Amino acid sequence: MSVAVSMRRFPHGEGLPLPKYESLGAAGLDLIAAIPAQSQLVIEPGSWIMVPTGIAIELPVGLEAQIRPRSGLAAKNGVTVLNSPGTIDSDYRGEICVVLINHGAVPFVIERGTRIAQMVVAPVVSITLNEVASLHASDRGADGFGSTGVSVKL
Repeated sequence: MSVAVSMRRFPHGEGLPLPKYESLGAAGLDLIAAIPAQSQLVIEPGSWIMVPTGIAIELPVGLEAQIRPRSGLAAKNGVTVLNSPGTIDSDYRGEICVVLINHGAVPFVIERGTRIAQMVVAPVVSITLNEVASLHASDRGADGFGSTGVSVKL
């Protein structure tokens, strides 16, 4: 399935390639850093930074975009999306920025054009909450963290 989505490029994103799927079966489009040429962003170990992508999108109602980590950055460098997944709502029209955190042991350098995250578009289901006095019983009940494996006490 393919959906046409309007995209706006900001001046600091000029000259950069548009986000794209890197393979035929890819679920996410790679987002790239739109920072000034000949400059760098450095994420120190344990620190995070917001990285601009130079684009904004207009999603149809009923869709959201999830900003997710790139597995290669996480596996090789310990760099991931801090609020994973970040959510771009259909009524948001501002620039897509990615909050990256460095869980690695050494500083991570981002340059203009670095692939920093992936964007996956997904359907949104709206719900209506109905307040009730009790919920139907289930086998699991109220058992939470660790209830299907090692027990965790809170």
